[in-house]
Amino acid sequence: MDIELIPLSQLQTDPQSLLSECCDSGRPIVVELPDHRLVAIQSIEPDDSNDSLVSELLESNPSFRALVEKSKASPRREFTSRKGD
Repeated sequence: MDIELIPLSQLQTDPQSLLSECCDSGRPIVVELPDHRLVAIQSIEPDDSNDSLVSELLESNPSFRALVEKSKASPRREFTSRKGD
């Protein structure tokens, strides 16, 4: 499988297009940060495995459970995108 290596600046220029391309092609993207660390972005298919991952995290990770509980208790705000995003 081909992996595309791009600088952070390229991702910042047109993130939606790059991420859509990643999802459509199934090809992972590796982003090089200014300090030369690397971050991988890979599309995932929505299926039951995602649900099982969340369930596994809830069962086995107290920090994750606490984060979910904190999120549930917090007030909800409507999502609005910033102009230019």
